[in-house]
Amino acid sequence: MHSVSKTNPNRRNTFRSSNPFMPVSMLLFLSLLCTLFPFSTVATDSVYDNLVHCLSSNTNTKDQFSKIIYNPYNSSYTTILQDYIRNRRFNTSTTRKPLLIVTPLKESDVQTTIICVKKIGVQLKIRSGGHDYEGISYVSNVPFIILDIFNLRSIDIDIKDETAWVQSGATVGELYYSIWQKSKVHGFPAGICPTMGIGGHISGGGYGNLLRKYGLSVDNVIDAQIVDVKGRILDRKAMGEDLFWAIRGGGGASFGVVLAYKLKLVPVSPIVTVFRVIKTLEDNASDLIYHWQFVANKIDSNLFIRLLLQPNYYKEQGYWNIFKLQYFANWNEDDAASDKKYVEQTRTLYSYMTPFVSKNPREAFLNYRDLDIGTTDNGKNTYTEAMVYGVKFFKGNFARLVKAKTIIDPENFFRNEQSIPPLPSHERNKVN
Repeated sequence: MHSVSKTNPNRRNTFRSSNPFMPVSMLLFLSLLCTLFPFSTVATDSVYDNLVHCLSSNTNTKDQFSKIIYNPYNSSYTTILQDYIRNRRFNTSTTRKPLLIVTPLKESDVQTTIICVKKIGVQLKIRSGGHDYEGISYVSNVPFIILDIFNLRSIDIDIKDETAWVQSGATVGELYYSIWQKSKVHGFPAGICPTMGIGGHISGGGYGNLLRKYGLSVDNVIDAQIVDVKGRILDRKAMGEDLFWAIRGGGGASFGVVLAYKLKLVPVSPIVTVFRVIKTLEDNASDLIYHWQFVANKIDSNLFIRLLLQPNYYKEQGYWNIFKLQYFANWNEDDAASDKKYVEQTRTLYSYMTPFVSKNPREAFLNYRDLDIGTTDNGKNTYTEAMVYGVKFFKGNFARLVKAKTIIDPENFFRNEQSIPPLPSHERNKVN
């Protein structure tokens, strides 16, 4: 689908996804419980017990589990789950909920969680900010556990060295504020939405108002730490250049859990001029757009221009820099019919634009997640299914991403509906 609100949890959005003698009151109560918690309580209890037992066997801090593991019976479970759901379409009574939510307080918690969830055999979803448009970091069609790293949000600024180590659970806004506290003439090229998690934003590319002068966020990443499927913490040297390249634009969640990035800070002017020009169709706005595309990449690199198309009667935006298009709709109605109507509107617009955009493949931006362009169920045809969306997201780089995945996670533990797959087993001898 082709759109989503990135920050407002009160909106529904799309991007372009018996006991016959029991009292009636009790039946209604149980029915409500089944609606609120669409998962097996037996399965939840079993997974919880197994996870706690495994964690106990792999750590010396046995008293902290109540602080980092939340099951559906925990009073904080719903709050933890919903705090980082940015789209109400994925926060309904029928949305499958995670069996457990793990919120690590330190790096070793991530390591042991990966080891133990792998033993249990349940799908692991990794969430930092929750801004993924299709909710794939906190929604699944199969039983799953969320590893939510919002507690890992430290930011260490070194102005003398002009670098910063930033944990993946920190937000873009927190990073900007931390830099500003230390220096008024430094910045970092990243997005304009302050509540985006650093982990997802950077691992998917990362772009913003400093794009023309300093490139993407990933162009300014000089090191990283990732926990692999074996529970090892790897830095750039240990992970190798192929994996370091992959987690800077190819999505981190396909390869492991990115703990932190080391960023190169960039110089900025202490005085920045911002202006806004508004034109309507009556003012020949369409003619302005037409001519803009011929000069936008030729003007001074110190000038960044963002073109927004938005109807006056509805705050609907389209982001264009020649041309990256974002189609999305926001709505406040809270019913299935409205969901269907607005989703179909974005699909119609997406289809209408077909003649005017890239072809063979029609390209897509990873951080504008769109399950309509292809998914995988991570079964026996994973590689073939992944090629459909993988080529649209990454073109020729898809093959290199698959190679990195095959080396670091050959059994495909880190997976989601649009993850990078490993090579099929009979082709893995091709990987050096």
